[in-house]
Amino acid sequence: MSINQSPATRRAFLSRSAGGVGLFALAHLLQRDGLLAADGPSKPGENPAATLKPRPPHFAPKAKAIISMFMHGGPSHVDLFDPKPELTKNSGKEYKGDIQYSFVNRANKKLFGSPWKFAKHGQCGTDVSELLPHTAGMVDDLCVIRSMHTGFNGHEVSIRYFHGGIAGVTGRPTMGSWIVYGLGTQAQNLPAYMVLSDPGGPPVDAAHNWSCGFLPPLYQGTVLRPQEPRILNLDAPPEVAGNVQRQNLDLLAELNRRHLAAHPGEADLEARIASYELAAEMQVAAKEALDVSREPERVKNMYGLDRPETREYGTRCLIARRLVERGVRFVQLFLGGQPWDTHENIRAGLPAICKRTDQPATALVQDLKQRGLLDSTIVHWGGEIGRLPVCEGDLNDKVGRDHNGQGFTCWLAGGGIKGGMTYGATDEVGHKAVENVVTPNDFQATLLHLLGINHDKLVYHHGGKAQKLTDGRPSRVVKEILA
Repeated sequence: MSINQSPATRRAFLSRSAGGVGLFALAHLLQRDGLLAADGPSKPGENPAATLKPRPPHFAPKAKAIISMFMHGGPSHVDLFDPKPELTKNSGKEYKGDIQYSFVNRANKKLFGSPWKFAKHGQCGTDVSELLPHTAGMVDDLCVIRSMHTGFNGHEVSIRYFHGGIAGVTGRPTMGSWIVYGLGTQAQNLPAYMVLSDPGGPPVDAAHNWSCGFLPPLYQGTVLRPQEPRILNLDAPPEVAGNVQRQNLDLLAELNRRHLAAHPGEADLEARIASYELAAEMQVAAKEALDVSREPERVKNMYGLDRPETREYGTRCLIARRLVERGVRFVQLFLGGQPWDTHENIRAGLPAICKRTDQPATALVQDLKQRGLLDSTIVHWGGEIGRLPVCEGDLNDKVGRDHNGQGFTCWLAGGGIKGGMTYGATDEVGHKAVENVVTPNDFQATLLHLLGINHDKLVYHHGGKAQKLTDGRPSRVVKEILA
């Protein structure tokens, strides 16, 4: 059996299927025990076998896992994390600088000051908007990066830059796949890379967000269903459940033992038998990990499971904590479509998505911290772009903001990140990053560094080239934000 058989079909299946965890489980176990053939290297000796066995990092890591809450659509930094008094002061006046618009037919050069108030919070005094009251309460644990920069205003081009390392290019492995390729997994009964999808549908750019690209399919993100049951077919059909299933498994085991006795030269058969049995155990482990009903009421309420507006996202944040607690290496939470894409009526749209995500995201960081897991887990919050400081459309009740990849904000916590600080800056109205600019490649290099990986040494040979997440472009580890 080779993982090179029909790779396109298998990748398409894994990227679209939410019920493929059982098959993934089997592949995981066969690979873990070295029983599945590996992709051959482009040149002899260049690539290790495709495996999920734990591999040593290049140097001592600060973190073991990452949870990324990716906010598709572009959260408005000037309304959330990057207050601009000059923008407020000059709201309604024409902006004198050059602006790249995504929607020229709705373009407007009138500056649009934030309708929401900012205040300083925590011992660090970080400014946070009134739209994020829960986040404001944990700023001493956060590093707020105000100088993110893709240089592109489009969604897909910037999303692929963040996830795959090159702006706009499809067919490349995403960061989660690279990390699992580089380090393997600590979880021996769960997939190493898990994606928590939204009941509202896939995010913008769909499966490109978690693709394994040219890496073996073993490193693909495993997508969970957005509602219960999050994994299909974990339980046997009623007609074969209980004693019937046990008898069938016992019979299969007996047949396997007889076959092994008749073919003593097949040394891997016994291990294969054990792997098939362990596949069922993996499904049991997944079912347990995804069952938030086991959590105390105070924990569920902390995540907002007691409120309709936060229940769904809070449940996924809680599941993310349960997954890293059990050794999953990389967990991503996505939102359906692009709810932060506030082209119009930002006064209604932005408070709504903040209300949905603010409490759960905060609870995730606080819960990890309470359990002693934050030191070894990097938590990321942010989107692919920000929003422009000028209005889109007329400056009225239905006003919105267009895309802005020139300067925007994200935050990081835990896993060797210095808390209670802001880093970088945009200009006086929040249009362009002008101080300590951080690109997606810098972001990737920094997170890999915290996991003990040198981004220049994480290589996979494909297409006659030594491929890297950062593609060999100038990338720096942002050491100023490291604890």
